[in-house]
Amino acid sequence: MSSSASDQLFVHKHTRKEFRERMQSGELKACIIPVAATEQHLEHLAMEHDWRSVNHVASLVAEKLSPQVVIAQSMNIGISEHHMRHIGTLSALPGSWLGVLFDTIRSMHHAGFTNILVLNGHGGNIAPCEGNWGQFQQRLEINLQFESYWSFLPDSVAEANLKTKRWPGHAQEFETAFAMAAFPENVRHDAMREQPDQEPMEATAEAGAAMIDAIVEGVAGHVQKMIDGTSVADIPPFHE
Repeated sequence: MSSSASDQLFVHKHTRKEFRERMQSGELKACIIPVAATEQHLEHLAMEHDWRSVNHVASLVAEKLSPQVVIAQSMNIGISEHHMRHIGTLSALPGSWLGVLFDTIRSMHHAGFTNILVLNGHGGNIAPCEGNWGQFQQRLEINLQFESYWSFLPDSVAEANLKTKRWPGHAQEFETAFAMAAFPENVRHDAMREQPDQEPMEATAEAGAAMIDAIVEGVAGHVQKMIDGTSVADIPPFHE
């Protein structure tokens, strides 16, 4: 391929020829579909936080497992109705959001993937996915899994690095530390000091980096098990 190594991590960076040849060669073994949200994160974090954080993790995982894994991005919106009083929040209703997600999964299955991880970065997406996941699996009959990236953070690493001992939270110490380590330009320190909620002040970039490393290790290990066939989704049986 004439494109850069980083371009190989994302479906949309390929030409059709490049992607076709990688699939036909058997090089690509798994696909990560990141989902999150664009919504308010208190006064001090950019509204892209959830979307950018889950893609940060997905990119590092794909790099770690290169060339076996590719990332398919389809939407930066999430289910965020509870944040709509803060203008600028983007929110989809569950039905429309789940429809686009399923169509993304279906498209990657059509491309040839049988190992697909939907990696989540927003709490509001969890319940709708859990309520419909069995139907998605029955429809496609593949190794389709849904996990939130913070579920791969070991308790021991979180407790060693978080003064508040709380995670993931919403724009609190964990997410603020993540941003400080991964994309510090998204943290408005003056606003953080001035807002009523002072819990984010406990965050440090060093803690964020340590937690990101552990999360990436965990997600990469999980995806490798999916590829190896040692982590396989249990598809709910059809009822007569």
